[in-house]
Amino acid sequence: MAGPLRWLRQLPPLLRYSDLGTARSLLQAAQNMQGPVLNDCSQGRAWQMLQARHLAVKKAKAKGKGQARVNIKAALVEDIINLEEVNEEMQTMVEALKEDFGKNLSIRTSPGSLDHIIVATEDGKFPLNQLGQVSLKSPQLILVNMSSFPESAAAAIKAIRESGMDLNPEADGPVIRVPIPKVTREHREKLTTLAKQLTHKAKESLRKVRAKAVNQTKKAKSTVSEDTIRLIEKQIQQMTDDTSDEMDKLLAAKTKELLG
Repeated sequence: MAGPLRWLRQLPPLLRYSDLGTARSLLQAAQNMQGPVLNDCSQGRAWQMLQARHLAVKKAKAKGKGQARVNIKAALVEDIINLEEVNEEMQTMVEALKEDFGKNLSIRTSPGSLDHIIVATEDGKFPLNQLGQVSLKSPQLILVNMSSFPESAAAAIKAIRESGMDLNPEADGPVIRVPIPKVTREHREKLTTLAKQLTHKAKESLRKVRAKAVNQTKKAKSTVSEDTIRLIEKQIQQMTDDTSDEMDKLLAAKTKELLG
């Protein structure tokens, strides 16, 4: 019995206590063995078994910690940063993406889909519907009457052409003719590409909001503990990841809608 006890005392304390049941089982088995209590080979196998179990427990705990979510009450850290305002700003990015999808990613072009187009003129930038009267001539043609601001017709044509809606406007006196493209597979794929670009742009804005919030938090390092700073930063990153996931879901839904 002295051999197994000496071997057990060599185990690290944490391993010895956490795997006490396993150690007892091995010792019991050793007592029932014929010949030497534990030879070098059996000791090596027993050590490997305990070590493997110990490492598995550590990995499981580490994995659990990685999945843990932070839930800081905003009122407790309001002197450092307003987490509610940060979250609202991030949600604004989501709403802006929804609006961009609605304006730029319509399969069927309608007069209203041109309203958001911004025209750069010598007097400034204006929405197209403030410079011209937009109407639907037929299911395949939109007209933009620029009689009130004929000098801005060329700029309006350029803005429509560069809107990313795959439109090719033509001038007909003070009127701009905008043929509506057929809903081809190629047109649908172009819209999905545009959807990805809009989502990427929204995520860039989201990262800027995150960076601003983190920088604000770090300014409080001289007055609060590093643990508090890390928890707040983790909360901000968690909010960023959640918002990014929302954007990905919007993109997936819009892509499915566009491709049919």
